[in-house]
Amino acid sequence: MWLGAWLMALVPMAGAAPFEDSMAQRMLACTGCHGKDGRAVGAVYFPRIAGKPTGYLYNQLRNFRDGRRSYALMSGLLATLSDEYLQEIARYFSALDLPYPAPALPNLSPQVASVALALVEQGDPQRKLAACTTCHGAALTGVLPHVPGLLGLPRDYINAQLGAWKTGQRHAAGPDCMALVARALTIDEVSAVSAWLSSQPLPADTRAIAASRLQRSDTERPACGSAPELEGGSR
Repeated sequence: MWLGAWLMALVPMAGAAPFEDSMAQRMLACTGCHGKDGRAVGAVYFPRIAGKPTGYLYNQLRNFRDGRRSYALMSGLLATLSDEYLQEIARYFSALDLPYPAPALPNLSPQVASVALALVEQGDPQRKLAACTTCHGAALTGVLPHVPGLLGLPRDYINAQLGAWKTGQRHAAGPDCMALVARALTIDEVSAVSAWLSSQPLPADTRAIAASRLQRSDTERPACGSAPELEGGSR
């Protein structure tokens, strides 16, 4: 009894955390998993969300809320939120222009790295498989306003998302271009690309580029319902 009373007496001395009613404070529910300021660090299954294009973040929030992506914690957090508030969340994290941590140390054989590099930069025209750079930009930093960058993400996260598209557990607005890409990749190719991307250094400018700056590609750019600015076809 005495110990309990002593602990209770300490509560008013410690004081409660100040209530700010700011987006930073409200978004603490997100940073518990995505890391401080949305900068996920380390070998985790949660992606970095700081600095991602606003349209991409908004699409993903809606996908979780509306059932196109399945993760109970995210779906529960977003179930009652309006489109307008999801836009506000997306704008908040997109505006966080923060440095990236050093990439993971590469752990790939030269042969596997060569396979990954070819898929990322050239794709496979015989399989009508677009290169990653066709939609995500030559520097892989993403394309405004809907296409995310692929660098600075944990290997396990990239691997899990490609696997989810491949097995139909993750969906996007149709036509679902990433589902087509993921299904065309073998399991070994998914593993190689995930490991290669997670180990690449980031360029000095990590911001997403405008769609008008996308370079011409030798592989056809698939039509993508979640990124209409890409317009489909090759450039």
